[in-house]
Amino acid sequence: MSTSLTIITITHNGGLVIGGLLNSLPAEYPLIVVDNASGDDTLEIVAKLRPDAQIIRNQTGLGYGVAASRGLAAVDTEFALLANPDALLGKDAIDALLQAASDYPDAAMFGPIHKDGNGDIELSHDVELWKRSQYGRLAYDEAPQGSACVEFLSGAVNLVRMSAIRDVGFYDPEIYLYFEDDDMCMRLRQAGHSLILVANSVVTHLNGGSVRPNRAYYWEKYWNIAWSRIYFERKYKGTCAAHKLALARGLKFGWKGICYGVILKKSKSWRDLARSAGSFAAMFGVRASKLPPASHNTNAKTHS
Repeated sequence: MSTSLTIITITHNGGLVIGGLLNSLPAEYPLIVVDNASGDDTLEIVAKLRPDAQIIRNQTGLGYGVAASRGLAAVDTEFALLANPDALLGKDAIDALLQAASDYPDAAMFGPIHKDGNGDIELSHDVELWKRSQYGRLAYDEAPQGSACVEFLSGAVNLVRMSAIRDVGFYDPEIYLYFEDDDMCMRLRQAGHSLILVANSVVTHLNGGSVRPNRAYYWEKYWNIAWSRIYFERKYKGTCAAHKLALARGLKFGWKGICYGVILKKSKSWRDLARSAGSFAAMFGVRASKLPPASHNTNAKTHS
């Protein structure tokens, strides 16, 4: 099975966690590390633990999707396994995903059950974005007993069939951070491919440690969450729907940010002001992508 699979991880100052991932991976699987301009010891750790790894260095941080696309473009095996550097997964979990890919030849993506560092189940599958408010998180507290066809799989760890990914195109280069996995799942489903949650594949997702949090990090995080949500709305529902959502969210979060500032809840004020700014930025056409507009050659099809 190892000859049919390449593992890809995207790093950005992931020195605190990358060693755990590398130590958990079976050595026989080829590994591609796409590094988004890490300034710490991430690549030194990779060189020590997996000297055979193919390293793709981005001179600036290009975001998850663009980096993942560059990794996918270098894959020549039937499957690729994308794994965040803060994940832990062993051969049993990987083989279960590969077995599911054999059992469901029409499916394009396969995701494991995620558990956090305490062993508790972490949400790793869902319905499509516009349905989530109808269900809430409590609907996913129990893992299914068997494999299930789902509408969304987390991008933290998943196995993809390369023929299907090439069919729909790689990650949307306009999305810098967040919702790139929603977009990929949506496009795969629109093209007629299934997404499978594999209940007997279990991984640990530590959730964090790939960057050193600070005020600039939190601004970037919440700005991009807000921006990407509006972009997603525009992409699938049109400009009017996107402007309506952006205006509502921009005003809501702006007001909340001001109110939190008045009562000196600085972290919440910073978070919501970033959300407001990201919403309005998307509304007025500010791009999140770090790529020049004409450089979207990621070996991917043009997205809708």
